[in-house]
Amino acid sequence: SPCVFSTAAQQRSTGDECGPEDPRDESKHPLSDHALEHKTIKLEEQVRDLTERYRKALSDSENVRRRTQKFVEDAKLFGIQSFCRDLVEVADILEKTAESAAEEAEPSDPNPTLKKIYEGLSLIEAKLQSVFAKHGLQKMNPVGGRYDPYDHEIVCHVPAEGLQPGTIALVTQDGYKLHGRTIRHALVGVAVESQE
Repeated sequence: SPCVFSTAAQQRSTGDECGPEDPRDESKHPLSDHALEHKTIKLEEQVRDLTERYRKALSDSENVRRRTQKFVEDAKLFGIQSFCRDLVEVADILEKTAESAAEEAEPSDPNPTLKKIYEGLSLIEAKLQSVFAKHGLQKMNPVGGRYDPYDHEIVCHVPAEGLQPGTIALVTQDGYKLHGRTIRHALVGVAVESQE
């Protein structure tokens, strides 16, 4: 009896080593290799697809972050835009008043009060312009330059006497820019060739 077990054990250990011991494994093993290859290919495709989606999502989120940051920076710079438009109107009134006082306060005029008013208005106007410059608001000086529809609005045409056609000959209302962005167009007269 011990001999029978040992022979059976020997057969089992040295016997048919080429095939699997369990007949059920024999049918599953070749199919599982094919199934594993197929599954591997599918998983690799999924990884590529998910990697591409991840890159796109990362790129989109970076673009959104940049746009939001630019929006916030613009809001900081241009948040005072409507306030500046209102102040520009006050600057216009101040400038016209100073010009009127200058016309009335001639050097030969003995009225010292009018002269002091003119000097005070001139100081206020200079201070206002320096405050404007401090906050990025600048008056445009387009006379002699080329007409630009983004900065100027034509109110009249002037005969080109000594000026090239398309050149700005006069300004009827000053224009202003806030950090390079036009907040009020300059009202200008553009030189044109005179037709005789």
